[in-house]
Amino acid sequence: MASIPLLRLSLPLHHRQHSGPTALLLPHPLKHTLISPPSLRQAPRKTTTTKCTYTPTPATDRLISAAAYFLPLFNGLQYGRFLFAQYPILAAPFQPLFPLLSLYHSVPSASFVTFFGLYLGVVKNPNLSRYVRFNALQALVLDVLLVLPVLVQRIFTPGRSGIALKLTAWAYSGLFMFVVACFVYGLVSSVLGKTPYLPLVAEAAGRQLD
Repeated sequence: MASIPLLRLSLPLHHRQHSGPTALLLPHPLKHTLISPPSLRQAPRKTTTTKCTYTPTPATDRLISAAAYFLPLFNGLQYGRFLFAQYPILAAPFQPLFPLLSLYHSVPSASFVTFFGLYLGVVKNPNLSRYVRFNALQALVLDVLLVLPVLVQRIFTPGRSGIALKLTAWAYSGLFMFVVACFVYGLVSSVLGKTPYLPLVAEAAGRQLD
């Protein structure tokens, strides 16, 4: 059975001359090389990119939201009679709406039916988006505010002339301009797919949906 020869590492000539105990104390040329462990090595930084997604409002949601704001406008045009009588030119932008307004008032209880139709069919409909329900509820709250001046007028019944009539004209004219401004703001925002926040109305509508 053949014996396996032992492998011996031969030292260079100048190392052989120091074959004493001190030869073992000679530093190894590789001992001064520092190698960092893999765990301490800095890993390459990963760059993360954030993608902003924009979901446009569907056309049906915009259409329903925009149509809801016609309810307070139709019920609020009556408060502009003092302005129309004093400045007839202000009635020109509303001329295209007068045929629809006549048809609207020709239907018995049209305002009552439209109000509860929006409330039960849109606001309380869980199948519709919050965007549509919020806009419809804003229109309904604005329509409710239009009833208050009528109640005040019936209670106090101001005369046909004097300061009471002037105060009524100013109050009605201011309310009319407020309704028109809310209508334009709500209509344009709904067409663009943005959420309008009507003053004195948005907070009440938001609490009803939360």
